[in-house]
Amino acid sequence: MKHLAILAALIAPVAAIADPNPADWDAVKAEAKGQTVYWNAWGGSTTTNDFLAWVGSRVSEDYGVILEHVKLTNTADAVTRVLAEKQAGENDDGAIDMIWINGVNFAAMKEADLLFGPYAEQLPNWSVVDVAEKTVQSDFTVPTDGFESPWAMAQVVFVHDTADMPERVGSMQALLEWAQANPGRFSYPQPPDFLGTTFLKQVLVDILPDASVLSAPATDENYAEVSAPLWAYLDALTPNLWREGKAYPATGTAMFPLIADDELDLSISFSPGAASTAIANFELPDTVRTFVLDKGTIGNASFVTVPYNSGSKAGAMIVANFLMSPEAQARAQDPAILGYGTVLDMTAITADERAVFDGLDLGIATLSPADRGTVQAEPHPSWATRLADDWADRYGVAQ
Repeated sequence: MKHLAILAALIAPVAAIADPNPADWDAVKAEAKGQTVYWNAWGGSTTTNDFLAWVGSRVSEDYGVILEHVKLTNTADAVTRVLAEKQAGENDDGAIDMIWINGVNFAAMKEADLLFGPYAEQLPNWSVVDVAEKTVQSDFTVPTDGFESPWAMAQVVFVHDTADMPERVGSMQALLEWAQANPGRFSYPQPPDFLGTTFLKQVLVDILPDASVLSAPATDENYAEVSAPLWAYLDALTPNLWREGKAYPATGTAMFPLIADDELDLSISFSPGAASTAIANFELPDTVRTFVLDKGTIGNASFVTVPYNSGSKAGAMIVANFLMSPEAQARAQDPAILGYGTVLDMTAITADERAVFDGLDLGIATLSPADRGTVQAEPHPSWATRLADDWADRYGVAQ
């Protein structure tokens, strides 16, 4: 009987290990030590990759967490991987521990119950995040509910070389007229690239009489009518694009070399500081500047989230919390590093921490916050999906 009892104990199912509690930060730090965090994040920018490598060095130094950057070209690939693991019953130690995410991909993971949490608003550095003025608790109109934590703010800006295009344009209609008068000198990335799809949304936000319709989901009943002005606009614009709209830059990072090579005078970016960073890195001439439209431009936050089946949840929360630290936020805002906008409330950090931000030279091409106009809300995620698919049917070209 004694031997049977021992055998029964050996074959009895092992109780699942409880998820770490973000409210018990000392326990999180203890559990995180020695963990490897596989962060699936866009890998298309050398400056961004270098920043993520720096984050890895800092969390290793302070917390003993090993950060591995898994470079993505499409965030949807990470979502698909987590979903496949769930369908296969791989619920304990998935391949992905953290994802740089927002918009459609976050909405898809949230709806499919693929997320760990809520955790974000219990992280120690959440106390210094600006929840009053910045869209850090909703993502493309979808409430985050603590399932993702912010680490950067972004806003659409138009990037122009003043040596060839001295004056800004104030609306998408004015941009169309400029493109018709200067054919071949403007382009945007090919959807479904994130920035290319953002350009489609920006056109709609600017030309619709009431863009609030975009805050509700796109449906079979409203889609055709609401999107019709966009297709009329693009029908007029496309023949006047770079290479007559028969080819498109693959990504946003492919746009700046075209300006540097004097193939374009005007492009688009989702980072107000990106042009200054490129100038600092000698990737753009110092005659480049940025502008926003008279009605403002679309803005959003970049987030990180933790899949439900990560085996390194504690380590992932360490990284997410560090990304919101004044140290990391100031480094990310420095145009010589990234030029990203901060998620922090400057009144909530210390005087010494504020002094670091105040001492940053944001660069000659970076608009001050006062000059960025109204930050227009992101449409519901369903608009991005349908617009990108429709664009591909109407204008898509093989890459």
